[in-house]
Amino acid sequence: MAGDGRRRGGGPAGGGERYDMTHTQDAGPATAGAEPGGPGSPASQVGEIGRQAGRGLRWSVLGNLLLKAGSFAMSLVLARLLAPQDFGLYAIALSASQFIVYINDAGIIAATVQWRGRLEDVAPTATVVAISSSTALYGLFWIVAPYFAALSGSESATGVIRVLTAVNLVYGMTAVRSAALMRRFEQDKITKANMVGFLVTAPVSITLAAGGAGAYSFACGQLAGAVVTGVLVVAFAKVRIGFGVDRATARRLLVFGLPLCAGLGVEGVLLNADAVVVGKTLGVTLLGYYLLAFNISSWLPGLVGTAVRYVALPSFSRLAEEDPGAVSLGVRRALPLLISIVLPIGVLLGTLAPAVVVFLYGERWRPSAEVLSFLAIVMVVRMLTALVFDILAAMGATTATLWLNLGWAVALIPALIAGAHLGGIRGAAIGHATVAVVVALPLAVLALHTTGVALSPVVSALGRPLLGGALCAAVTVTLAHLTEGTPFAQLAVAGGAGALVYVLVVVPRAELRRLGGRAAALIPARSR
Repeated sequence: MAGDGRRRGGGPAGGGERYDMTHTQDAGPATAGAEPGGPGSPASQVGEIGRQAGRGLRWSVLGNLLLKAGSFAMSLVLARLLAPQDFGLYAIALSASQFIVYINDAGIIAATVQWRGRLEDVAPTATVVAISSSTALYGLFWIVAPYFAALSGSESATGVIRVLTAVNLVYGMTAVRSAALMRRFEQDKITKANMVGFLVTAPVSITLAAGGAGAYSFACGQLAGAVVTGVLVVAFAKVRIGFGVDRATARRLLVFGLPLCAGLGVEGVLLNADAVVVGKTLGVTLLGYYLLAFNISSWLPGLVGTAVRYVALPSFSRLAEEDPGAVSLGVRRALPLLISIVLPIGVLLGTLAPAVVVFLYGERWRPSAEVLSFLAIVMVVRMLTALVFDILAAMGATTATLWLNLGWAVALIPALIAGAHLGGIRGAAIGHATVAVVVALPLAVLALHTTGVALSPVVSALGRPLLGGALCAAVTVTLAHLTEGTPFAQLAVAGGAGALVYVLVVVPRAELRRLGGRAAALIPARSR
């Protein structure tokens, strides 16, 4: 609720969730004529890259878990200090800031992470391009801030927009140093920088909110934390600060980065169009309810999705570089696993939305529940399309990423407008969910198919997760009805039973026995 749901990354180290990528060192080309499953085979390459990414992924998950827990605690405090109107004003400013973050560095972070040569050769040019891009965009949005605020339904958001978008200046200044840490799998340092930044963000935001700063408490807290995180990123990266422009290097960076940047810019529209439409159509108070639901639905993408993205692009890039056949194998392993993790959370969040909202935030936020039920569907689709986006970028199909997001945006905006007029914030959420399922998912499948990724094995692996999701929903809805009126009982009884049913259906028996054996081994002998 404090803005974390719409932030694409935890601070300057990320520069946007789409850019939170890592890079693996070259291990040489695949061995010609390698035996299936032997050294140099697609299976062995997938396993090797998975092991190389493991350490970075563990730190990413840990860092995101700590940040999300802290942000959640902060949101509980701010929800009691501020009014829904304050959240609505912040939502407008956040829409502007999050649109900029996608195009802030002209794709330089992602291009630098994927750079095949030495970082020292590209750093001066990349630094100049990233800083120039972020500075120009900030100047542009300073000018258009009043018009953007008026378009979104409240001219009072102008100042908040100007403060919050300054965070992106920090992103641009630290872009290359962030990429350096990602290339070296030094997610531990990124995590430490983001944690220290949050330790600044939280007290600044809460203190300002208690002092009556309203929506400015969010923006000033985010800016203060970003500056501290940025300073630490520069110190940790240990990349010599230099400035210079080599035209050939700049051209190579921009040829990769600009199409990706355009696709990300469209995605910025996707993630923030609802805030603009709802604010303009229904006002900032209802937008505040909508923002709360959106942020709850963004917990999982912010935690698991961001962690996955630290390793997704470089891992699939490596596979595509060494053996295109290994990409299909990697997709066949990654997509079903991601669906198995995301689907039950989406089902539980959607079916128990009223209990979640009332239990965590209080009865006055109940209108957010009718939005959350549908945005839980959007959450699942967002995570799947995000992985597809990274797979396409890794294969060099950056134009396909643009068309994927553009097709989604073209369908989404009129659906949001129609939904908001016909059904208020609930109607807008229904329109968002419908377009996600009917338009975005088919476009993602088509994009993968056209790039040569074999998807039939993925479809055959989805039987158990889909059956488990259906049974989880049935059990949860039934028990939620029986425990109606007591949010905690609904979450504990209905949610727990639904999750258990899903695990029993989806997780193989052998794996359950293995986990049971591990759990038994942890119990002291005296207590058995």
